[in-house]
Amino acid sequence: MEVTGSSGRHRAVAAGSVGGGKRRSVDVGTGGSIRSLGTDLLCIVFALLDHFDLVRCSVVCKSWNNLIYTSSLMRDLYHKRNPHLKCASIKSDMLETSMKIYLEEIAMEEHKLSFLRGSVKVDQWSGHHARVNVCRMKRGLILTGVGDKVLRLWSAESCNYLDEYVSPEMNQLVDYDFDENKIVGLTSGRICIWRRHGQRGIFQSREGIFTRGLCMRYIDPEAVIGCEDGRVRVFDMYSGRCTRIIRMHSGPVTCLTLTDDQLVLGGSTFGNIAIADLSSGKRMGSVKSCFSPTGYAHCWDLRTLRPVWETRVSPNVIYAVHHLSNDASMLAIGGIDGVLRILNQSTGEILSSLVIDATKGVPLSSKNSHEVVQKKVRRLQDTTCLDIIPRYLRPPITCLAVGMNKIVTTHNEKFISAWRFHMNN
Repeated sequence: MEVTGSSGRHRAVAAGSVGGGKRRSVDVGTGGSIRSLGTDLLCIVFALLDHFDLVRCSVVCKSWNNLIYTSSLMRDLYHKRNPHLKCASIKSDMLETSMKIYLEEIAMEEHKLSFLRGSVKVDQWSGHHARVNVCRMKRGLILTGVGDKVLRLWSAESCNYLDEYVSPEMNQLVDYDFDENKIVGLTSGRICIWRRHGQRGIFQSREGIFTRGLCMRYIDPEAVIGCEDGRVRVFDMYSGRCTRIIRMHSGPVTCLTLTDDQLVLGGSTFGNIAIADLSSGKRMGSVKSCFSPTGYAHCWDLRTLRPVWETRVSPNVIYAVHHLSNDASMLAIGGIDGVLRILNQSTGEILSSLVIDATKGVPLSSKNSHEVVQKKVRRLQDTTCLDIIPRYLRPPITCLAVGMNKIVTTHNEKFISAWRFHMNN
């Protein structure tokens, strides 16, 4: 079972560089820099960009951020799309907040449309010496591993290798997650922490302080471990001390997720999900699927613990389910049949089903020893029979991670796949 949750929608579901068009350059003269451009010239340059590129530029530095969000440039763009709002009636701080919300909505709408109707290509590369079956993606970075005792970090845009992290004493990794400063990994009996930057260091918790760990998530400074004995153990990651033990299931806790409002959701092999409060350790309830056949995806309302929808989305076992944390519309699902499916979060309806096309891949240039091959993707019709699609074109999807206009998948093979969705002009 795979489980994901979000406090913003009170739901539980089970089962780079500036781009977006032709590159534009600015000649600032010999010996000049971008800082030598005045406000008026910067506004002229920014006026040539779309909303996504403006957002990217807004995080370059504080002065650009202030210029983009407070200048007439952004106000004009905003009011062209929202003519019913009058500039004089809105305070500047309210206008800035409204524009940020508006830009986020525009970005999410394009993300949704690219998943539904955009062109899709897959970049594939051999990233490990042994089979890997877990991937995570955050802030333009991909982290892959579990299977060969080594975690590898990649650029989500170029697929270039960036760094690697070796499990101490070559212990088998079970699960992991990461942020901008560190990587937290789980072996069967230990928590390991690698620093991402500066002097490389590894912190290890004491061995044997919890029964065989099966899954892990963390919210600083605490790591939550799902164990074989049906309990969840909460650790202070830096002292290694176990602060709470929460009884979740009578059987193994096989998957976990943590919500922003301090809830722990733990799934089991018995098909039910237990919900507990992370702060108090109190078990708050559980939800269970109504259907036992394989291939079902389920959605529950965490406030009432009642099902929102239950849909059979695949004839085979589902291994992975994920969505963007701030996306309330789209849900990606993968499993043993190797089909990447996009679902409507509100209804469970299958919106798109994708597999790799039989056309031979095109090698892409790479600065590293691994070769990236770009392959075409085929969108399946509702009437398409999966049996006529060769198995090598749809290897099982063991894990997936959703990013903006992209999805990364692993397949219990040596290679990694990055599915890239682009809006057609």
